[in-house]
Amino acid sequence: MESIRAGATDPFDRRWHPATLPGDFRRAAVLVLFGALDDVPAVSRRPLAPAELDVLLLERAATLGSHPGQVAFPGGGQDPEDATLVDCALREAREETGLDPSGVEVLGELPPLGMAVSGFLVTPVIGWWAAPSPVDVVDYGESAQVFRTPVRDLLDPANRVMVVLHRRGARFASPGFLVNDVLVWGFTAMVLDSLFTALGWGVPWDTTREHRIDM
Repeated sequence: MESIRAGATDPFDRRWHPATLPGDFRRAAVLVLFGALDDVPAVSRRPLAPAELDVLLLERAATLGSHPGQVAFPGGGQDPEDATLVDCALREAREETGLDPSGVEVLGELPPLGMAVSGFLVTPVIGWWAAPSPVDVVDYGESAQVFRTPVRDLLDPANRVMVVLHRRGARFASPGFLVNDVLVWGFTAMVLDSLFTALGWGVPWDTTREHRIDM
């Protein structure tokens, strides 16, 4: 936990600083929650992180109009009752997974990242689950599953891929993670990749190993 605490507010590279964005971008926040969440150890045997250290993720429902079926952090748009983006991240996490926010120690916020596709300016909130509470899908109209992923498995180079997306004749590539047959890509993978780099946890991996997605 101490290394997460120390690195949570470290500056990130330029991709974290949003370009000039339209005024109608809506503020949002996600909760990047680390903790020793269960008794199931990592699959990877490489000593890249403590075997019990996990991060909380969910799979978005396939019927959603925005990012259907993708793996994501709990989170969403800031509502009027949210005094801060931290409040937003904790409220959304409670609504989506049922976690008790009182058990979360907030370590810091990362600079926001604009998502042009959905029109959100998203702030990742880093947390440590000091007192884990039961979590599960609250609304199957929003989430297909809630699960915990070992950080060691995410860091293992054998589980790293470069996700290549072809959309409207254009090619986009970004880091991804393929763990237990679940692909983590897009915004979620960018957050994890940058955070692991900032914490000094990242290890070299084969960036020529591609996983193609057609949209």
